[in-house]
Amino acid sequence: MAGPRSFPKALRLRRRRQFLSIQRDGSRRHTAHLVFIRRRGETELPRLGVTVSTRVGNSVQRNRIKRLLREVFRHQRSELAPCDLVVIAKSGAGELTYGQAVREFSEALGPVSKR
Repeated sequence: MAGPRSFPKALRLRRRRQFLSIQRDGSRRHTAHLVFIRRRGETELPRLGVTVSTRVGNSVQRNRIKRLLREVFRHQRSELAPCDLVVIAKSGAGELTYGQAVREFSEALGPVSKR
């Protein structure tokens, strides 16, 4: 049974066309290590997609960043308005800590609101 901190398929962006559509139509916010692209959600739940290119590091670093960003999203999703969110890691994201990731999420997504 999925708990409030789980990350089921309904909360994930999984198809290339979903990513491309959000990148085309969404609004962008840049932080030191990440780019956030946000668009009004097609569902009543916030959904997340993460992109980390090979410029960021080897596969171990890329997967660590993806796990880190999914964890931050899981902890903050109850406070987010329904939206589709794509997070793109910049080349310096390999050194990102959990605390920095939380700050950058807060900075990019603004004050918590349920618009």
